[in-house]
Amino acid sequence: KNGGLEDRPFEKRQKVGTGRMMGSTTASRGRQALAVVNNRQDLAAGAGGLGGTEGSESGNVDFTKEEVEALLNERPKGKKFDLKGKMEQMTDYIKKLKLCVRWFQIVEEQHIQEKEKLRITLESTERMSKETEVSMKEKEEDFNRIIAELRMRNASIQENLAKEESMKLDAIDCHKREKEARIAMEKLQASLAEELAKAEQEKLSANQKVTSLNDMYKRLQEYNTSLQQYNAKLQTDLAAANESVKRVEKEKSAIVENLSTLRGQCTLLQEQLTSSRAFHDDAVKQRESVVKEIGILRVELQQVREDRDRQLSQVHALTAELVKFRESTGKSVAELDNLTLKSNALEETCSSQREQLRILQHQLAAATEKLKMADLSASETRTEFEEQRQVIHELQDRLADAELQIIEGERLRKKLHNTILELKGNIRVFCRVRPSLPDDGPGTEPVVSYPTSTELLGRGIDLVQSGQKLPFTFDKVFSHEASQQDVFVEISQLVQSALDGYKVCIFAYGQTGSGKTFTMMGKPEAPEHKGLIPRSLEQVFQTSQVLRSQGWKYKMQASMLEIYNESIRDLLSARSSSENLGAGKQYTIRHDSDGNTSVSDLTIVDVCSMKEVSTLLYQAAQSRSVGRTEMNEQSSRSHFVFTLRIYGVNESTEQQVQGVLNLIDLAGSERLSRSGATGDRLRETQAINKSLSCLSDVIFALARKEDHVPFRNSKLTYLLQPCLGGDSKTLMFVNISPDPLSVGESLCSLRFAARVNACEIGIPRRQTIRPLDSRLSYG
Repeated sequence: KNGGLEDRPFEKRQKVGTGRMMGSTTASRGRQALAVVNNRQDLAAGAGGLGGTEGSESGNVDFTKEEVEALLNERPKGKKFDLKGKMEQMTDYIKKLKLCVRWFQIVEEQHIQEKEKLRITLESTERMSKETEVSMKEKEEDFNRIIAELRMRNASIQENLAKEESMKLDAIDCHKREKEARIAMEKLQASLAEELAKAEQEKLSANQKVTSLNDMYKRLQEYNTSLQQYNAKLQTDLAAANESVKRVEKEKSAIVENLSTLRGQCTLLQEQLTSSRAFHDDAVKQRESVVKEIGILRVELQQVREDRDRQLSQVHALTAELVKFRESTGKSVAELDNLTLKSNALEETCSSQREQLRILQHQLAAATEKLKMADLSASETRTEFEEQRQVIHELQDRLADAELQIIEGERLRKKLHNTILELKGNIRVFCRVRPSLPDDGPGTEPVVSYPTSTELLGRGIDLVQSGQKLPFTFDKVFSHEASQQDVFVEISQLVQSALDGYKVCIFAYGQTGSGKTFTMMGKPEAPEHKGLIPRSLEQVFQTSQVLRSQGWKYKMQASMLEIYNESIRDLLSARSSSENLGAGKQYTIRHDSDGNTSVSDLTIVDVCSMKEVSTLLYQAAQSRSVGRTEMNEQSSRSHFVFTLRIYGVNESTEQQVQGVLNLIDLAGSERLSRSGATGDRLRETQAINKSLSCLSDVIFALARKEDHVPFRNSKLTYLLQPCLGGDSKTLMFVNISPDPLSVGESLCSLRFAARVNACEIGIPRRQTIRPLDSRLSYG
């Protein structure tokens, strides 16, 4: 309106202002009907005209349901022919409708934003639920693996039980046969007595036969007694096996119960997730229906706006005509009738618009109800989301606490484990007796026995020489019935110390043919006969993989050498074939201030898996020096040394460790009178015996705590200097042969082992200070 007035001359604007003042009293009565709405906004105080309306739309105006109903129920008031008052009234009414529509748009945008926030939170909840499902599946797989291992252990125990039962049945059959033989002997003795009464001339020969038969009868009785003792032992072993099976069954039931509870919790979480997804789908459908209805309302509102614009154009035209009419006061009544007709038409149009506004009001109320329902569903979804988030937070807290407990438990385990090993002694001695072989010499009595007292059970061994029993006591004694797994179980914790950052040394000592190589290497092609070296390496790699979850990364390097005729040979070098021909190079042994040992120009190979180490062991076995003697078909003619260097780093705790695992298979001591060695075998035997004699000198010097220990007298003792006189954890296996012809060598080995067991060396020190090589890549 202001724009239209500014374009007219001053006189015309003055007349229009006069007319506006005349109609102000009529328009004021129409404005009083909207007093409630006018109190909430400053429309009357703003600029008069469309410019003021546009300025008021930029502010935030809130409407209540009563205000919207009052706006829709408003009726125009005024005189019948006061068109100007009606037009101003319609203008104010249209301004308020604009504000109301603007408010509805703002509310709609707020609902859309709230809906987007709910969608984002729901997606995060689903993602966290999926992560929880993945973690639960991983735990279920771990429990399944544990159950499978327990089943395998149960199966092995059942197999051992079946073997023991079969052996028991064989012993019973043998006892029955011996009893039948005894009855037959008694009948034969009766017949001989009758013949003695009949024939005096055959008395001397008959007496001799009776004496021999009595001796045989005594032996049979002794054999029967030994069978009964063996049967009692089998029964005790069977009872122990049954108890272990019961314990395994109890552990299995406990694990199955834990697994069932975890599955129930997982099922409950999945059901809650399914219900939340269904509720979310319903909310999405309701939102889509509301959006469709709002779109329809927008189309109808656009039509109303177009009608309003059309009416505004008509009002402008009528206003121009009215101005012309007022300027020319002498217009005819016909033109007034036409204006009356046009006014009636405008009233009809207003009534039709009023009907449309009423319809829009009903639709708006319905949309408001639907929005309320959507708000309720959104609030319920938000409540469930908060509950789920709280549950997830609790699970995360419990998981963090469990991880902290695991880390603390691992630290405590390492501390207690190494404390226990220190209390047991730094140099520990295990004794192992190999089974009897067909090539062993004949003997009427066993030369090795084991005390059965509680104090010495599993730790004592008695050697019988010339009818005299010589007792010895060690940290552990393995009889000829002990398996490779039984032996490895006792040293597994010592192997773990290498991963914890300690230097560990395990070596086998004994005469030729006493089973040293079988103890250390075994038969890699047969899993149950694998020796300590492959089993220890398997444990190292498996444990390093387990420690990855605690932030540990390890780098491992392996080397293998042999000491042959007081010279060092590199078993992993490509020059090993030429070295065997006598063209080998000289290697130098060095010890640094930290007690670490190195050999110059020795081949060191990075290893990442047990498969790589197995290949290296096979290569070294092919290159090692062996020979045939009268005491052993495949006799080791050199000292074999396997070294595994372990470098570990924990990125989370910034802790670094450096451990060393030395596994040594010494050559066997032998007597020239029994081995029959000549030529090269003779020189090899002399070198072996000399190095073992130097080892004895070192042990005796350590046992007497002498100031000077002759480590440099032999390449073997100089290589073992950190293990025998430093801060290493050392274990010696003394291997014994039950052959009666080897009693002298067995006695020497046991006495030497007893001296070793009495030695005291320095306290083991964990290698955690030395910085690791930055060029090493940790796997």
